[in-house]
Amino acid sequence: MRVPRRLLLLGAACLVALATLGVLLVRAASGSDEPTDVLRTASVPHLRVQVLGSVPHDPTAFTEGLELAGGTLYESTGLAGQSQLRELDPATGALRRAVPLPDNLYGEGVTVLPDRIWQLTWTDGVALERDPATLAVRREVPLDREGWGLCHQPGRLVASDGTDRLTFRNPASFALVGSVAVTVDGHPLRELNELECVGGTVWANVWHTDDIVRIDLPDGKVSAVVDASGLRGVGPAWAQADVLNGIAALPGGEEFLLTGKRWPRMYLVRFVPE
Repeated sequence: MRVPRRLLLLGAACLVALATLGVLLVRAASGSDEPTDVLRTASVPHLRVQVLGSVPHDPTAFTEGLELAGGTLYESTGLAGQSQLRELDPATGALRRAVPLPDNLYGEGVTVLPDRIWQLTWTDGVALERDPATLAVRREVPLDREGWGLCHQPGRLVASDGTDRLTFRNPASFALVGSVAVTVDGHPLRELNELECVGGTVWANVWHTDDIVRIDLPDGKVSAVVDASGLRGVGPAWAQADVLNGIAALPGGEEFLLTGKRWPRMYLVRFVPE
């Protein structure tokens, strides 16, 4: 039997409507929209990046973490079998030193303290404590969740795991000591990625977007959204470039180095009003 075309169209429309309803119900149950939806309509100040300069960045580096300490720019890179901890010259982007992770580990966020370096892994269930002088691994400690971004404030580490929570950890033992939910206009904000601690705030990349958010602690509320989409270049050098991921504050906390996974450039920027 041949089904009339109008009935086929009606059936297809019903399936689309049901699928859309399903998405809406899932979002309602989770209490959260997609990050892009929430950030576009946020009532907090919206900022943009003002580019002050740029330096080359290794286009093979799958950047997961970036932090400036003692005149050295530390970069953690990802991908199993390719992950490294790297030391760069922040003025030129030149590689000073690099050490690989074991082939089975996928590097993620990094933070540098005077007496140790902590480097996360993604889904491998461990964090690495390293010697700042040699970059050698001193020990592996258990990590009970995914590792995404990492930074530190006086007396504690701040970590992200892809959810809407930032966790706090003891800087010596890596033990979990607390957490906070991150919200923007009352909505949970998920997929917080690379982190940079500046005073009582945390700047965070939001995965799958070109946005960076400023999170106030201790309440976890987003107090600004930065549109960094203007940094992406065009042409053959950018053909393999992936998402924005890498925030390193310069002394004073007013200027930042930004880059992304496999980006050929790293940018010195300020965050200014749109």
